[in-house]
Amino acid sequence: MRARTIRLRPGADLGGFRAAIRHLAQANVPPEAVTWVEGDAASLFPEEASAAAPALALPRAVAALVSPVVMHRDPERYGLLHRLVWRVLQGERHLAEVASDPLVHRLSLMRKAVGRDLHKMHAFLRFRRAGAGEGGRERFAAWFEPEHHILAEAAPFFAARFPSFDWSILTPDGSAHWDGSSLSFGPPGRREDVPEVDAFEAGWTDYYSSTFNPARTNLAAMRAEMPKKYWHNLPETAAIPGLVREAGRRVGQMIARAPEPPVKRVPARALAAMAAQEPASLAALNAIIRASEPLVPGATQAVLGEGPLGAALAFVGEQPGDQEDLQGRPFVGPAGQLLSRALREAGIDRDRAYLTNAVKHFKFEVRGKRRLHRTPTAGEVAHYRWWLERELAFVAPRVVVALGATAALALSGRPVPITRARGPASFGDRPYRGFITVHPSYLLRLPDEARSEAYAGFLDDLRRAAVSAAVLASEAVPAAAGPVQDREDAC
Repeated sequence: MRARTIRLRPGADLGGFRAAIRHLAQANVPPEAVTWVEGDAASLFPEEASAAAPALALPRAVAALVSPVVMHRDPERYGLLHRLVWRVLQGERHLAEVASDPLVHRLSLMRKAVGRDLHKMHAFLRFRRAGAGEGGRERFAAWFEPEHHILAEAAPFFAARFPSFDWSILTPDGSAHWDGSSLSFGPPGRREDVPEVDAFEAGWTDYYSSTFNPARTNLAAMRAEMPKKYWHNLPETAAIPGLVREAGRRVGQMIARAPEPPVKRVPARALAAMAAQEPASLAALNAIIRASEPLVPGATQAVLGEGPLGAALAFVGEQPGDQEDLQGRPFVGPAGQLLSRALREAGIDRDRAYLTNAVKHFKFEVRGKRRLHRTPTAGEVAHYRWWLERELAFVAPRVVVALGATAALALSGRPVPITRARGPASFGDRPYRGFITVHPSYLLRLPDEARSEAYAGFLDDLRRAAVSAAVLASEAVPAAAGPVQDREDAC
């Protein structure tokens, strides 16, 4: 069989590899008849350029290996992947799942190496101020030396993490640039094109030094987590030699110092700390929440409750979602739109109800260009509980509806099984009645065939909660104890 030479673009040419492997599979060309070369890829297959080869139907495990391995710096990577695809097409459909196969083992190690390199770039890249960008926006630049061709894969992470300023990431292989709306890629950069230092680094180094625990100094563990080859680009590493030298003396000082109980173990101090910020109105409480730092960094803003004081019904959700975080209002995303629809069908005026969340900031993880919700931990729910309790004391509703497990945990102080506890509930010694139902996001996750029945049950819960509030109103149940003030919309 005639030997072929295939030229792909330097770096991670995933598109070129896919096009090439389709032509090779269509022509039934074995791996030993192909030489893969990185260089000018202007014409891969002159004799076959007139028609595109059909896509290959490969097992998912094979696709999971191809994308990361193409980013590896090993010059044999394309040939190894060709051997994998060839064997799969020859009948070994489950080859990629056989970890003991030498070829699969080698490709798996390459995939892991690329994954580690991506993790290190996310953790160890440091931006430095580099003047003004377009429209006077701040501009920053960073230098990084990746082991593999990961720049295009890593750049979207930084675009999502730092969308508000212009930046450039320079590497020996290429460069990435963000202008506030789009990513672009360019030629390799130079280390000297990035400022040596900036004013922010002194503060960052002080913060790093303050978090260094001398009693747990372990040089081997430090080098494992932060390899020395990255140190010359990290400002905090300049402080490490001094911190290590001083570790013994600082440990001695810690041992000699008398132990001091934390605030939460000293009730008098805890009560004094809470009283120091005790708000006199809902507006004052909201000002405290708005000025607080998110417990989990990344949120755009605190999302406050919405609705009138004295509302008969209050609905408590889990936390703001992506749209709520951006707009600063509760229940405006997909789950909120479903809740609004259900309230209308249940005969409840949303504008006359009070809507809020147990956790006031959006907790998320970045995947590609999306910010995906992450469930708050019990500790994070407890962190916001003080605010929620005072918020409901000012609103003074007759019935509080917990939407989902996190809201029930925040209101009751303990984990609650929603399926068994659904319906009227007691949230301890509170001046309002409780009610538990599912969160509307639960309905969105159900398959279509199960959603209709679940939605009907949700409507029934809302109607029962509304009837309970109406009965309490007809019985002239006194409003919850709290500061007397004029009715006003929540800030």
